[in-house]
Amino acid sequence: MTRFIDVPTMSDLAHEIGVDVFIGELANLIEENFKRWEDFDKSARFGAHNELGVIELMPVSDAEGYGFKYVNGHPDNPTNFDMPTVMAFGALSNMKNGYPILLSELTLATAMRTAATSLMAARAVARKDSKVMALIGNGSQSEFQAIAFHAHLGIEEIRAYDTDAYVSQKMKQNLAEYPNLKVTICSSTAEACKGADIITTVTADKAAAIVLTPDMIEPGMHLNGVGGDCPGKTEMHADIPRNAKVFVEFEPQTRVEGEIQQLEPNSPTFDLWRVLTGEIAGRDSAEQVTLFDSVGFALEDYSTLQYVYREAIKRNMGIDIELVPNPEDPRDLFGHSRRGKRKLRRVV
Repeated sequence: MTRFIDVPTMSDLAHEIGVDVFIGELANLIEENFKRWEDFDKSARFGAHNELGVIELMPVSDAEGYGFKYVNGHPDNPTNFDMPTVMAFGALSNMKNGYPILLSELTLATAMRTAATSLMAARAVARKDSKVMALIGNGSQSEFQAIAFHAHLGIEEIRAYDTDAYVSQKMKQNLAEYPNLKVTICSSTAEACKGADIITTVTADKAAAIVLTPDMIEPGMHLNGVGGDCPGKTEMHADIPRNAKVFVEFEPQTRVEGEIQQLEPNSPTFDLWRVLTGEIAGRDSAEQVTLFDSVGFALEDYSTLQYVYREAIKRNMGIDIELVPNPEDPRDLFGHSRRGKRKLRRVV
């Protein structure tokens, strides 16, 4: 049978575990998988684009399992269709026999996975004394990013800005349950970034935007670029990645989708997995500007599916469904297709 996790169950699972604990434990699992990077069969995600957005499929596998995520990105959905910008689901299968062991919602889980990945990267390359984070873009992902950096990296103040003042107030209200986290709503991106140790950008527009300009960047900052995640969608002036030490998940994908799509094809980048294994250094000095050019990679979703499956089984959450046939005689699929009719005849 296949364990099925719907949206209410994922919400209950996050509540029972605690969002901050969920993100922290997931960050640890993602890091474990990144450290065995070469064990995985990897590829850039497959996307279908139009003027309104993108639908993508993100697969990855190792000797034990195969996972994929289906995800969209349609920035105008809240206005045009009263739907979220991002919606996702995914599956995890046993690589040895191909049987799907998990079918899960991944919209809520992706927000926590993205925050967990940001946390993993910041632990590796941000300054250890970071206390203030500018959070540019205060929509669906913002609270998860704030919680991750507050609970696990020691961030004490969020300096928030969004072109929509409502969502900044929404975020501040949602974070009120974290009394030791100060949330300051700013009137501009520049005001939010001034004096920050970390800048996280999570804007949604599918455009080559310039949310950050070089004059906002101070020595020693760590930049967490999350919103630029598909061709033609960026958040930073090209001189920012050009003059920072840039860390990537999977370079062939980031070259097409990340901030570095603006740069020369041979511009220097550093694999995050090599930093995590200790093969290469992360930050070289306290004054260096570092950038995690985050576009999201399938291995993070694979780790999320692993984590959700483990916790759902342990906590007896979700339901088991017969997603694919498992007939008594594997050679008699036709007979299995008559199963319902046979039961009816027996009742008669």
